[in-house]
Amino acid sequence: MNKPFVLLSALFLAVSFILPAYAEESVSVESVSQDAVATPAAKPAENANAPQRSPAQEKIDLETAYKREFAFLDTQKRELAERLKKYQSSTQAEIRDLNNKIAVMDRASVDRSARIDQLNAMLAEAERSEAAAIERSDALDITYAQAETSLKNHDKEIPSSLMESTGNDITKVAYLFDQAFKLMRELGSIQKTSGAFFLENGKQTEGEIIRLGHIAAYGVSDQGSGSLVPAGGGDLRIWRDSTADSAIAFSKNQQPDTLQLFIFESRTQAIDETAEKTVLEVINSGGVIGWVIVGLGGLVVLLVFIRIYLLRSNSANTQQISDQVIQQVIDGDLEGAKKSCKTGSSAIARVLSNTLHHLKDDRDHMESVVHEAILRESGALDRFGSAILVIASVSPLLGLLGTVTGMIATFDVITEFGTGDPKLLSGGISIALVTTKLGLIIAIPSLLVGSVLSAWARSIKRDMEHAALRVTNAFLGRPITDSEPPQSAQSGSADASETSMTPAFSTQAG
Repeated sequence: MNKPFVLLSALFLAVSFILPAYAEESVSVESVSQDAVATPAAKPAENANAPQRSPAQEKIDLETAYKREFAFLDTQKRELAERLKKYQSSTQAEIRDLNNKIAVMDRASVDRSARIDQLNAMLAEAERSEAAAIERSDALDITYAQAETSLKNHDKEIPSSLMESTGNDITKVAYLFDQAFKLMRELGSIQKTSGAFFLENGKQTEGEIIRLGHIAAYGVSDQGSGSLVPAGGGDLRIWRDSTADSAIAFSKNQQPDTLQLFIFESRTQAIDETAEKTVLEVINSGGVIGWVIVGLGGLVVLLVFIRIYLLRSNSANTQQISDQVIQQVIDGDLEGAKKSCKTGSSAIARVLSNTLHHLKDDRDHMESVVHEAILRESGALDRFGSAILVIASVSPLLGLLGTVTGMIATFDVITEFGTGDPKLLSGGISIALVTTKLGLIIAIPSLLVGSVLSAWARSIKRDMEHAALRVTNAFLGRPITDSEPPQSAQSGSADASETSMTPAFSTQAG
C-alpha cells in the first residue's frame, strides 16, 4: 500500500543529490565550451577581430548562469515536493480507505465463519436428532412386531387398522400394554374350557381342556385323559406318559397327590416324541468301522465260548482223578491207575497216564516225559487266548481310527457347506463318537475275560504238574502232601508255562 510513497521519496532524494552535481557539471562544461570558443585555434579567422573579455566578466557570466540554473532546479524541486506532498496525502487517504475496507471484510469474514460454525453445529444436531428418531422408530417397529407375534401365539389378534395407521404411536403402545396386562393375568390363572384334542392313537375327541396359564394343559374326556402337548397348528394331543390322575383331579377341583404335567413354550410348534435308537441304528451311525468293530466283538464272543469249553473239558474231575490214581499207586495197583487215567477225558488224566507209563525210568527221563506231556496239553489250554487279547488291544485303535475318520468327514462338510446347519455335521460326529464307544465296549470285556481265562489255563497247568509230581513221589515211596511241588519242579513247570504262554504274551505286547 505504501509503495508509491516510498518511490516518490526516493525520487525526491535523488533529485536533491543530483542538482548540485549537475550545476557544477554545467558550469564546467560551459567554461570549457567558452574556452574552446575563445581558443584561437578553433576559429582563427572568425575570432581575429572579436573583442577580448576579461576574467572578471567571464566570472560574472558563469555565476549568472549558475544562479539561473539553480533557480530553475529549485523551482523544479519545490514543484516536485508539492506534487510529492499531494501524492502522499492522496495515498494515505487511499490507504485509510483500503484499511477500513479490509477491517470491514475481516469482520464480515469472522461473522461468516461464526455463522458457518453455527450452521454446522445445527446440522450435526439435526443429524443426531434424525438418527435418534430413526432408531426410536426402528425400536418401535421391532416392539410392535414382537408384541404382535407374542399376542398371536396366545390367540390374540391386533386390529390391522391400528397397526397400519401412522402418527398414533401413543395409542398403539397403550393398546399393546393393555393387552399384555390382560395376557399376564390369564397366564397366572387356571382356565377350564371345552374343546377338541387328539388322543394317543391320533383320534380327535371333544372334552374339557384345563389350561395352567399357557405353559401346560390337561385334557379330560370319556375316551382318554392326560397331559396335553402341542400337536402343531394350535392343536393339542395327549402325551404318552400316564398323567390321567392329575387331569381328572384338576377337573374335579382337587389337588393331585403328584402333579404330572408337560411344560411347553409355544402351542404353535409341535412336539414330537423322540424314538429311541435301536442297536442296529447305533451301529449304522458308526459307519463301516463300526461294523468292523462289532464283527470283531462277535468273533471274541465265539472264541471266548470255545476257550471256556476247552478249559472246562480239560479241567473236569481234576482233583478226583488225581486222588484216585495216587491211591492206586500207593496200593501198588499200577494197571488200575492206568485204567482210571484212560477213563478220564481231562488233560490231567492224559498227563498222569504218560507219567505212569514211565515210572520205572530214571528220574530225569521221567521228568522230561512229564514236561513233554504238559507242553502237549498246553496247546489246547492256550488256544485262542492270544487272539482274544489281540482283539482287545485292536478294538480301541479301531475306535480311534473311526474318531479320526469322523472328524475328517465333519471338517469336509464344514469346508463345503459351513456351520449353518448342524444336521449336516451329525454324520461325521456320529462316526467319531460311536466308533470310539463300540471299540471300548468290545475292548474292556475282552481284556477282562481274556485275563481270567489265561489265569484259568495257568491254574490247570499247575494242577497237572502237581499231580504228576505226587504220583512220582507215591511210586518212589516219598511222603505225599497237597502242597505245591518242590522248587526244582516248580521252576520246570514255570519254564513250560512260560514257553507255552510266550506267543500270547508276545502278541499282547505287540
